[in-house]
Amino acid sequence: MKITFIRPHLNDKRAADAMEPLVFAILAALTPPDVEITFFDDRLEPIPYDDPTDLVALTVETYTAQRAYQIASEYRQRNVPVVMGGYHPTLQPEEALQHAEAVVIGDAEGIWPRLVQDAQAGRLQPLYWQQVLPSLDGLKLDRTIFQAKRYAPAMMVQYGRGCRFACDFCSIHAFYNRSLRQRPIQEVVAEIETTGRKFVVFVDDNLFTNPGQAEELFQALIPLNIRWFGQVSLDIAQDSRLLDLMAKSGCITALIGLESLDERNLRQMKKGWHLQQDDYATVIEKFYDRGIMLYGTFVFGYDHDTPDAIERALDFALRSKLAI
Repeated sequence: MKITFIRPHLNDKRAADAMEPLVFAILAALTPPDVEITFFDDRLEPIPYDDPTDLVALTVETYTAQRAYQIASEYRQRNVPVVMGGYHPTLQPEEALQHAEAVVIGDAEGIWPRLVQDAQAGRLQPLYWQQVLPSLDGLKLDRTIFQAKRYAPAMMVQYGRGCRFACDFCSIHAFYNRSLRQRPIQEVVAEIETTGRKFVVFVDDNLFTNPGQAEELFQALIPLNIRWFGQVSLDIAQDSRLLDLMAKSGCITALIGLESLDERNLRQMKKGWHLQQDDYATVIEKFYDRGIMLYGTFVFGYDHDTPDAIERALDFALRSKLAI
């Protein structure tokens, strides 16, 4: 049996800044060794629709859904079954099933080997999902599928999944609910050491899930002498010692969700806790004092936004010297 993994793009144009899609390294490691696998990244290369394959698997975000459905249609016209997983199919399985033979809801661990067996036997089920999310202990990755592809020189690493906050606009809480899972830190360190890569991107939605765990992670990263980027919630700025450790461990850029400059919007999007922290200017200065650049994100379209909300956010971003 042969399985073709595909990472869809927004469109059919090439991207110059694509990074390794970690999900396919996980899927490759979960695939039985007697199954042939191939991987195409729609951001980097054309998709050879006529190459023989027995199953196509796509990971789909909402912003890539339209392109994913186009790709699926090409294969289904050639009588190749398609399976979809990821955020969009998990949250909109009925829609995704109009374009695929099977949909995976939630995480693939604990599901993918069974799905492959069903595909081999010609008995794919429409939906695959598990009520109990699997532990991340012993997470395996097969990065060989990324070889010979021209990705940005950054290593994608995952420490944990989920976020302790339930912001109104965010898909993370909708996907994982209140589940918070972390890998053993020694496994994360071993993964980084094994590759020898010196620039790491943590794909976690919030590395600051727990102060104690964050401190343990930062301490473990110090001896690796790496530089890294990750996402943290704004409240980490209240812990000066943790910020110091974060910088010492090699963090050069952090993404924080600022979301809105309007207090009413923050309350509506269930981020009223932002108002209990230092003001944004003070928070930003704390990061900059430690040599950490900031990637600031905003959400527009809440009830108290006016046409000048974007202009005000832009002025704030320029005045605050946000890196991104």
